[in-house]
Amino acid sequence: MTAQSEPARLADKPEDYTRLGLERHDIKQWEDGVRVDTAAPNLEWWYLDADLEDGTGLAVLFCTKDGTRPHQPLQPQIEIDLTLPDGTRTVKTWYPKPEEFSASRDGCDVRMGPCRFTGDLHEYHITAAAEELSVDITLEGTTASWRPETGYLLFGPRDEHLFAWTPFVPFGKVTGTYKIGDEVHEATGRGYHDHNWTNTEIGHLIDHWWWARGEVGPYTFIAAHIVATEKYGYTPFHWYMLARDGKPIADDGSKMTFTTHGAEVDEHTGKPMPDAISFDYEDGDRRYELTLTRQRTLVDYTWIDFAKGWQKTLLKLIRYPGDYMRFASVTSLKCYQAGKLVEQYESTGAFEQISYAHEIHEGSLEHDAARK
Repeated sequence: MTAQSEPARLADKPEDYTRLGLERHDIKQWEDGVRVDTAAPNLEWWYLDADLEDGTGLAVLFCTKDGTRPHQPLQPQIEIDLTLPDGTRTVKTWYPKPEEFSASRDGCDVRMGPCRFTGDLHEYHITAAAEELSVDITLEGTTASWRPETGYLLFGPRDEHLFAWTPFVPFGKVTGTYKIGDEVHEATGRGYHDHNWTNTEIGHLIDHWWWARGEVGPYTFIAAHIVATEKYGYTPFHWYMLARDGKPIADDGSKMTFTTHGAEVDEHTGKPMPDAISFDYEDGDRRYELTLTRQRTLVDYTWIDFAKGWQKTLLKLIRYPGDYMRFASVTSLKCYQAGKLVEQYESTGAFEQISYAHEIHEGSLEHDAARK
């Protein structure tokens, strides 16, 4: 943090837990219920994504409003993002009326018209439809619910702004169906569910992040390198959870180092794409080296891509920032004990890169130009 910037921190103090009504390492069902009022400028969403055995990628989002316009009253939306094995991607959105929205404070029970996102920290059922796409999915958790400390990032001298995140199903089994028009497809595979909320536009708080989740050998993982905006001194945050046989064994983000390796520029977004990213975790004589090496681009878009008509023209004129990229990768995990390599696994996976600014601030990264 620079002398002119404002503070940003992870809420990890005992008084933070007390104020938020949370307990360390003990996640309650109510935490996946609605957490902030739906009025402006608050924003909240419940998210599912799945990697299906037939090679299809599926993501479903239940959101209280458009993420690029949180300074509006409740305007619920459902988004279904489907990528077929041949790379064909279809994104459809449905906007129910505000009076068709409800969400429980006691647990995850979000309803938008006939659609529903409900669960109990272990098993979730999601039914959703948007134009010709619809899904009926069950997600059964195989890795325990987890959060980095309280899950809250706090910004400002009085902690007045927040961005919060909890992956209630870090890894699980997916069953069900998805439909494209009248075509019904069986859906089996692996999935994930998280829940996010904020009280301002995310781009006012976060400059960019890299994020990954997946499975490699007997391990599952979530890892993220998040960088605050210039206003908050480009403060970096690290989220890290490595689980074996469904139970977290390493989850202290302060013990993680993030590194990018090499780069080339993505033509559509104009942002650098790393050849690989590494999350290196060291705790005493234990060390886990997690590396994701980019193979190909799965998705690349800017926020402007989703605007229409005069709004799209205006956003282009003002060079509205923001973009998202997702990459297929080779994932490798090396486990060391007292400096000796004791386990090594490799699998296929993916990682994502999100930026809310025109350029990624180079000083926020720990670079390793020479890939070993």
